[in-house]
Amino acid sequence: MLANRIETALDAALRRGQGGDGPPRLAEALSYACKPGGARIRPTILTSVALACGDDRPCVTDAAAAAIELIHCASLVHDDLPCFDDADLRRGKATLHRAYSEPLAVLAGDSLIVMGFDTLAHAAPEDPMRGIALIRILAQRTGMPDGICAGQGWESEGKIDLRAYHRAKTGALFIAATQMGAAAAGQDPEPWEELGARIGEAFQVADDLRDALLDEAHLGKPCGQDDRLGRPSAVAELGVRGAVKRLDDILSGTIASIPSCPGEAKLAELVTRYAHKLAPREALLRFPGE
Repeated sequence: MLANRIETALDAALRRGQGGDGPPRLAEALSYACKPGGARIRPTILTSVALACGDDRPCVTDAAAAAIELIHCASLVHDDLPCFDDADLRRGKATLHRAYSEPLAVLAGDSLIVMGFDTLAHAAPEDPMRGIALIRILAQRTGMPDGICAGQGWESEGKIDLRAYHRAKTGALFIAATQMGAAAAGQDPEPWEELGARIGEAFQVADDLRDALLDEAHLGKPCGQDDRLGRPSAVAELGVRGAVKRLDDILSGTIASIPSCPGEAKLAELVTRYAHKLAPREALLRFPGE
């Protein structure tokens, strides 16, 4: 089962990162940031792509899956900080800086980023060329100019390109997921960029809709954040109906963007399943006048 495989890999990475004589509260904070997890969408996509491409080095795939989830969890810790979203709730519990203090939240986020790359480095001897490829992909999609750091940076600009903002802030780690899945299985990662970009943009547009239409109880985190913080969003730019149409347009080409591979059909089923979860149509029924 994919969920068990991903959790086992993540647990191993956390244990290695928490070992030794480090500060106990910081070690606790690392687990708090990652457990219990969300849907683990990014490592699930990564592992599914690797399986579709053959998955002939499972330990490399597992390291890649753990690494991308560690980076994602780090980004959530940093996003929630007072200097950014100043959020009180994440995944239905207090944000890390509320539970452990702001200094420990900064250090935990930083530690998780380092741990992600260390996890890939530990697996690299199994296949050095794949290890190098995975490290480069994850670095590109984490930093500047195309990674999640760039996505956060767009929020400090006076004029924002919504597509570039979404591609960096959310799409980057989905692109990393599809490309790293291919690279972990020894395949060329380049043809997998479009699939990751489409999934990422769809996820962000759906998230904009959920932020505008759902309440905190449904989200497990504060709602109305985009409007409160004056952030760019698909809803602000296109309206609810326009954002839904944009979501439909993105999803309609997603299956066709899957590169040819042995497990293409099964991967298409997974992507279709996620597509149905993304469309927040139940929320739209509450706003028939939109």
